[in-house]
Order: sequence, then C-alpha cells, then structure tokens
Amino acid sequence: MAEWMRQIVVEAPGGPEVMRMGEGERPEPGELDVLIRVRAAGVNRADLLQRAGKYPPPADASPILGLEVAGEIAAVGAGVTDWKVGDAVCSLTHGGGYAEYVVVKGAHCLPVPKGFEMAEAAALPEAAMTVWSNVFEAARLAEGETLLVHGGASGVGSCAVQYGVALGHKVFATAGGERKCVAVRKLGAEAIDYRAEDFVTVVQAATQKRGVDVILDMVGGDYVARDLHALALDGRITLISTQGGRRADIDLSLLMRKRAVITGSTLRPRTVQEKAAIVAALREKIWPLYESGRIRPVIEATFALEEAAGAHRGLEEGKHVGKFVLTVA
Repeated sequence: MAEWMRQIVVEAPGGPEVMRMGEGERPEPGELDVLIRVRAAGVNRADLLQRAGKYPPPADASPILGLEVAGEIAAVGAGVTDWKVGDAVCSLTHGGGYAEYVVVKGAHCLPVPKGFEMAEAAALPEAAMTVWSNVFEAARLAEGETLLVHGGASGVGSCAVQYGVALGHKVFATAGGERKCVAVRKLGAEAIDYRAEDFVTVVQAATQKRGVDVILDMVGGDYVARDLHALALDGRITLISTQGGRRADIDLSLLMRKRAVITGSTLRPRTVQEKAAIVAALREKIWPLYESGRIRPVIEATFALEEAAGAHRGLEEGKHVGKFVLTVA
C-alpha cells in the first residue's frame, strides 16, 4: 500500500502563485539510492525557471521542484554500503526536494557538517558542486592565482568567494549596492560595486594591469567581452548562467593574444558518475573547511515549505545576500 507525503505542486507554469501544498506518493529507493526525510531544501534559480515553464526537468527526473536537500536517511537501497538509516546528510537531487521525502543516489550524499543546522546544510550541495566543478576543475584555479567572481553576494557567488579565500587566493567580487558589497568584504574579497564602478578598471588597477587568472561568470551577455579585458595571459573564463543574455560579441584577436579559454557547464545534465566524482572531491578538499568552522553558507532567509512562494519572490527580487532555504516541519 502506497504511503503519502506532503509536497509542493505546480499547477501550471507561471509566477510564484502557481505553487501550492499538495500530496503525492512517497518515493521508494532503488538499489543504489537512499530515501531522505527532508528537513530543509535549498532554493535555486533553476527552480524559478522550472516553475515558469522555462527549464523542464529531464525525462528521468522528478517533476517536483528542488535540487538540494538536507535531512535524515529513512531507508537505503540494497547496494548502498556507505550510509545507514538515521545518518544526517545533505545531497544534490534529481528533482523532488520540495517535499517531505526524496530519493537520491547514495553517492551524491555528503555528511551534514558538525555543528550545522539542517537549513545551513541544505544550502550547500548545489552551490558547492557548481563552484568546485567550474572554478577548480574546469578553470583549474591554481596556487597563487587570482579569482574574479561575478554576483559575489549570491548563493553560488558567496560560496565561490569563501572557497577562494579559504584556499589562499586573492579574490575580487562584483556586487550591486553597498549592502551586498559589505557582505562580500566580510567574506574576504575585494568588492566591486558594478552599479558605480567598472570591474575591468578596478581589476587592472589592483593587479598592475596583469588581470585575473580565473573569472566565474553567471551574467554572460556583454560581460564576456569585458571579462576578456580583465583577464590575465592564459586566463580562464567559466560561465554558469546567462542572466545578462545568451549571446556575446567578443574580440577573437584579444582572446588569441591572451591565450584565453572560455568554458562553462550546467550541473543537472551531468551523469550520475560525474556528480559522484564531484561529491568525492568536495568531501576530501572542502568539507574539512566546513567541519572546522572556517566557512559557513550565507543564508538570507528561511521559509516553511508551504511558504515556498515567498522564497521564490525573494529570489526574483534580487535584493538578497546568500541563499533562501525552505524548512520542512
């Protein structure tokens, strides 16, 4: 006999008001899966796009919103050996996070860091995996190199700033307005208020016209051409979103002269094995920083699951610093 759970239902594509609390059948874990009793779920821009009908989930994914959660393991598949019922974990999901229960791959789970509340842990997986795979794997940020983060006060941006600073890099970060710039400075970066300053001019002056080695760009559009001017020789630009537009007009001769690399990725379509490899790297390289208390996620506000529309509105307004998180009673 099926067991039921509460979940957020999207009645039709549209604004935050199309979400409501409903019920659905509780999922069952497969051989390599675990079932998580969700205590908190991170809110991401991809959720907003999916809700609006602009980012349909893959055919094999849950149609329920929510790409990251934290909670306790309620059941394990027969092939799972690393986790047991009762373990406190956070995990990337293949959809389904806005619910009381979700099934995830056991290999995609990470332990809730010591001393962390569930809401903090739920803010980790999506940003951590995005930053690690793009800044440190694709763009190969190396010892002694400098990093520029666009949107440094966002969930992903604040994560990237913290990782860069904690690992010994000089970090610059763009942010809009004094509140966000103050937050970025508190994380250890040199803040650039894009509303009042040109990031190319600031970076070139601060680096004696050398430029930065790696740029994490979630804006796209006309920022990419400007990124090239802020880039050092052999520098790398990694794109993770196109909030400023999907097309860029760049000077290819400048790209060649700088021996620059432009790359990018999205996380959701990556294979189970690729995501598991990122999780393993995070557990080795980054989780000790959380466990020691050196870094913590930045959270703007938490909302009860049934108030998910409020979290979506807050993210859409763009005035936040850090993440919005849903809590599940």
